[in-house]
Amino acid sequence: MTAPPLFAALRLRWPLPALLAWAAAWLAMTALARSGALPPAGAMAAGMLVGALPALAGRAGLGFWRRAIVAGGFPLSLAAAGLGTALPAWGWLLPLALLLAAYPIGAWRDAPVFPTPRGALSGIGAHIALAPGASVLDAGCGLGHGLRALRAAWPQARVAGIERSGALALAARLCCRWARVARGDMWSASWAAHDLVYLFQRPESMARALAKAEAEMRPGSWLVSLEFAVPGRAPHAVLHGPGGRPALLYRLAATGGRGAARPGDGAISDAFPRCNKPQGPGHSGR
Repeated sequence: MTAPPLFAALRLRWPLPALLAWAAAWLAMTALARSGALPPAGAMAAGMLVGALPALAGRAGLGFWRRAIVAGGFPLSLAAAGLGTALPAWGWLLPLALLLAAYPIGAWRDAPVFPTPRGALSGIGAHIALAPGASVLDAGCGLGHGLRALRAAWPQARVAGIERSGALALAARLCCRWARVARGDMWSASWAAHDLVYLFQRPESMARALAKAEAEMRPGSWLVSLEFAVPGRAPHAVLHGPGGRPALLYRLAATGGRGAARPGDGAISDAFPRCNKPQGPGHSGR
């Protein structure tokens, strides 16, 4: 029987693994420095190693970006501590407030802010033909990079976005005035009105995303995931664009969604002339 990942076994939700790793790094450095067992530089190096261990552990259960956050947190805090004497004590509340405004606590279990790369969806409009006026949604639109990619793919579609962070939703609204951007939770908001939903999330979120799409969206609608596949579910097709990351295309079966298909709603093409059909059950993330 395969052992579960470390933090999953401990039932620790993000960001608790990162906070524990950073605290352990500071405790190790402080203890070694005060005991005289290592010189200050050696104590700092030991603290960095302790803080990076969860990121290096193969069974920690962390994705690539969370490993990077865990490993980089202690060195960044050391750099910030070096500047601490120039700030009053209350000054450290300002970056915390800015972080919470851009990345509210409720969104910590979703993907961190990471924009859709330029060209990631290039050419996808030739493989999924949506009728004029079809509705496409960027679920977790961040600063609007995905919104621009969707508009480039389907210029005649109605582009919408939803973002939990008020600051990011406002920025996306200002940068993409042609899109309908709402502040809200992508998981509680209904996807029923949309012909296609696009996500750039986390591997752990994809099973939940497909289940939501199948429960709410009309038959023949599409779920498009950049880079991450639904575990155990083969996509209809995989498109490799100039951005290098695969776009996985999932078409909802006639028995999937609850709503009935409406005539003229998102006429979808079955032709995928340049898409690579997956050979296995799906693509693994980063």
